[in-house]
Order: sequence, then structure tokens, then C-alpha cells
Amino acid sequence: MDQPSVQVFHYKDKEQSSNLLLQLNGLRQDGILTDVLLCSENTEIPCHRNILVSSSPYFRAMFCNNFREREQTRVDLKGVTSTILSYIIDYVYTGLISISIDIVLPLMEAASMLQYGRLFEACSTFLQGQLSPDNCLSMIRLSEIMNCNSLQGKAKEMAMKSFSDVSTSEDLCELSLPELLRYLEDDALCAEEEQVFETLVAWIHHDPLARRGAICDLFRKVRLRHIHPTYLFQFIASDPLIQSSTLCTELIDCVRRLMFSVNTKCIDDTAVDFKPLWVAPRRYTCSDMLVVVGGRKNNEQTSRDALVYSENSQTWQWLAKLPVRLYKASYVALHSVLYVIGGLTTNTEHSQVRRTVYTLSLKTNQWRTAEPMLEPRFAHQSVSYLHFIFVLGGLGPDRCITDKVERFNSMFNQWESIAPMPVATLHPAVAATNQRIYMFGGEDRMQYPVRLIQVYHIARNTWYKMENRTVKNVSAPAAVLDDKIYVIGGYTRRVIAYDTKANRFIKCANLKERRMHHSATVLNNRLYITGGRYITGFDVIEDSANFECYDPKTDSWTSQGTLPYKLFDHGSLTLTCVSQTWAKS
Repeated sequence: MDQPSVQVFHYKDKEQSSNLLLQLNGLRQDGILTDVLLCSENTEIPCHRNILVSSSPYFRAMFCNNFREREQTRVDLKGVTSTILSYIIDYVYTGLISISIDIVLPLMEAASMLQYGRLFEACSTFLQGQLSPDNCLSMIRLSEIMNCNSLQGKAKEMAMKSFSDVSTSEDLCELSLPELLRYLEDDALCAEEEQVFETLVAWIHHDPLARRGAICDLFRKVRLRHIHPTYLFQFIASDPLIQSSTLCTELIDCVRRLMFSVNTKCIDDTAVDFKPLWVAPRRYTCSDMLVVVGGRKNNEQTSRDALVYSENSQTWQWLAKLPVRLYKASYVALHSVLYVIGGLTTNTEHSQVRRTVYTLSLKTNQWRTAEPMLEPRFAHQSVSYLHFIFVLGGLGPDRCITDKVERFNSMFNQWESIAPMPVATLHPAVAATNQRIYMFGGEDRMQYPVRLIQVYHIARNTWYKMENRTVKNVSAPAAVLDDKIYVIGGYTRRVIAYDTKANRFIKCANLKERRMHHSATVLNNRLYITGGRYITGFDVIEDSANFECYDPKTDSWTSQGTLPYKLFDHGSLTLTCVSQTWAKS
């Protein structure tokens, strides 16, 4: 007969360990088999040595080595109150404890002393749940005293993320100079540079006699390049604290010379070590956001919509609507503010060419009116460089192409006329880099392609032109990426990158269709194009909702999905905002 197979039943009693603790706790409460008394103040708590030894390295060292407590039946624990000791012994025998704000600090201190690591972290978890902008700086000090890394990390994270609230607290004014410097130089600080400046001024004014001498060290932590020029030169420069410091006034003078000369060489000519301060990057809590605004929507009417794209969720969110519908306005970003300039308003009665300027910041999500242009125009181009906005060409009230150029100086909030372009051109590709504005192609008054590169030298206020047979784009955007100007499409599939230093074009991967009236912007070192119109294989012009991305490292295009609707003649820009502050509608 065959032998029966041997079967093994592996049994695990899940209740055994909890029942064992329950029984041991009952024995402790009845004083059965206990062999040591833990004493605090006037209270004696009977315990089992083997339970204590098994639960804590502190008691293992006490009872298993040659310490006198090994032979004692009564052990005094100094530094722990009888109440806290009772809580801890109950926790040892049951695994349960109720932590409240009244006992958390002495409990945490005792858990650290007696080496109950999980209880210590439980106290840390409780305190993390109590964190707020009002107490996070105090929690950081507490975590340093307690040597609690988990609490310190969470408290510092809150201090960084909620700096707007933390900066107004009394606790911040009590920080030492090294502590404040560590905050202000941290890339993770979630604040605009204007607020960084206001914080250091408030800290000094809290104790001006002792702290005035720190203004130089603190001011070096402000990233001047990312402050709005108006705020810098009208408010910061006139602050008495800044004026009292030779170094601070020299730093501001360096920025002023750089802005006015439009010449980066002056960085190297300064008496102070200015270059590291000027090239300091934005804090990484400042996020670049892609914004799409205006344009012709679904080929029905001019859109008042403004949309912002979230890279993380790959979704579009609606911002506040433009106050009016503007046909063929121009769109540009400067100092993290979106400008909508000029355009044509139409209704059933009449149309009007506008010189109005509307602005929007993600921080407020509200449209405001700014200083209007000198002359009304539409179908023009705009580009920003340093603290300037340049408006080029377009059509005036007489519907004729103009060669006039004007620029907006954000430091003085005023417009001024500058040298006109050599050839009046409609729908060129425009970009600014290396102190120059480049205009590629477009069409002339007779609607013939302009095979020119027109270059404006900003500091010299002069134009020159270069004939180039490669240039044949109309209604194409341009964008600067990796020191090259990319011209994308324009009644063609071609994408070309212009190397301004070598004066040569580099051919890039083609678009999928012949495209025009689309828009382009640079986000996180990649090129994004939105909407536009395209020509089908049957030479039919269709509107597009395409949303595509070009990676210069791989020289390839990938689809990013679609816009919420078909769109052309719109603006596509990159705005920077503090990640915690941009206002959602």
C-alpha cells in the first residue's frame, strides 16, 4: 500500500502576543511575580525586569550589566515625573497611550531618556499634527533641543512653504542672524524676492541698535535680478537702511548700470563682487507656468479666455477673462506679468484700433490697465528684454503696415519711440537675445515674403538687415532656447534654429503639418507650441487645438494632448510665480 503523504499544518496564533501582554499587565497590577520597583517622586510602580529589559535598551543596560541597579529591588528614576512614568509603564505593558498637548513634551523627553524610540516618534507625529505657521519656528527650536529630525524636517518644510505667514510672526524676529541667513539663502524658500527684502528690514527694525550692522550680509541674500525694477529703484533704493550702507548702494548701482547700459560687461567692472549675486537663480519654489491667452476661438469669435497649464496634472485651468475682446493683439511676459497690448475691437457698429495695455499676474489673477502705447496698432509683434517691452510694426488705424517701433520702460512706466525698422513687415518671427532683437521674414506691404533678417541693437538704437534665402516664414513664432533662436513653421513644416554668433541656420525636426498663426514659448528647457492653423494634404486650411513639445536634446516633437478648443492668433507665454501663491479662479 502507498504510504500516506505527511501533512504539516503551520499555525500562527495572532492573538497570542496581545493576550500575553494583557496577562502580564494583570500580573503587574496585582503585584504578582514583580521583582523591581520603579520610583519617581513619592510613587512606586511594581514591574517585571524581563519586560523592561525586553522593551528598552536603557533598561537592558541597567539590569544586564554590572550596574548597582542590577541587584536593587528599588530603582529611582530622576528627571521623570510619576505621572509620565505611569503613562510609559502602561504603554510598555499594553502598547497603548493617549498623547495630548499637556503631556507631549515631558513624555517625549522621558521617551528619549528611557530610549523608547517608537514612543518618541509618536510624540513627534503628534507635534507635527499641531504645526502651523505661527508655531513652526518654535517647533524647529524644540526639535533641535530634543534632537528630533522628523519634527525638524516637517517644521522647516512648513516654515519654507508658509513663509508669507511666518515672516510676520514674532518668532521670526527672534531668530539669530545665522538662523535668518540660512532661511533667506535657501532655494526652497517659498517667497518672492520683494518679500525677502521686507522680512530682513522687519528683522532689523525689531532691534535696530544691535542689528543695523547686519544689513550688508542680509541684503546679499536678496536675488536682485528677480525683483521688479520699479520696486527696486523706487522703494528699496530709497530705504534708509539701504542708504546707510555703502555696499548696499553699490549693489543697487550695479543693477542700475546694468539695466541702463543693457550691457552685461559692466558686471565685471564693478568694485563689489556682484556677479554671483546677479546670476543667482530663482528659488525652486518659483514655478514656470505656461499661459495661453486671447486669439480666435473655434473660428467663431475673438476669445477673452486665459488658461494656465499644469505640467503635473496635464490639465488646463481657466484664469480671469480679459476685460474686452481684442483681435490680433500682441502678448508678452515681463517680470512675471502678462501684457496684452493693442489689438482691434469689433462690434456690430464699428471697429477701433486700440493702444490699451492690460496686465495679469498669476498672484492676483486680476486684470489691470497699464500705461497705453503711444500709437494704436494691431497685428503687431511684441518682445521683452531686461526691463523693456518692444512693440514692432503692425497695422495702424488706416489699416496700413507701419514701420514704427516703440518700447515700454518698466522702470519709469513710460513708452518712447525708437528707430523704425528698415523694412515695414507684417507677421515676422521675433525674438530678443544678446542685446539685440531679431526679426525673421514676414511679408511686406504687397504681401510678398520678406527674405530678410532685420536686427535691432538695443543699446545703440540702430537697425541693420541681412538678406538670407533661408528665411521664408510668415505668421510663425520664434523663441530663444539654448542660445539659439528657433523659428517654427510659418506656412511651412520647417523648423530652423539660428545661431546668432555663427550667423548660420541649423535644420531641426519638421512639424507634422504646414503650420501658421500658432504660438510658441519655452518651458523647462523645452519648446511648446499651441494651436494655430494648418494646411491639409488637400491644401485646405484648418484650425488646430494641437499642443506639442520640442526637445532640443533629442531633436524630436511629442504631442502633449490638446487645448480645450481650437485656437489661433493667440499668445502663449511662460510666467513665473511662487508655487504656493498663484490665485486660481
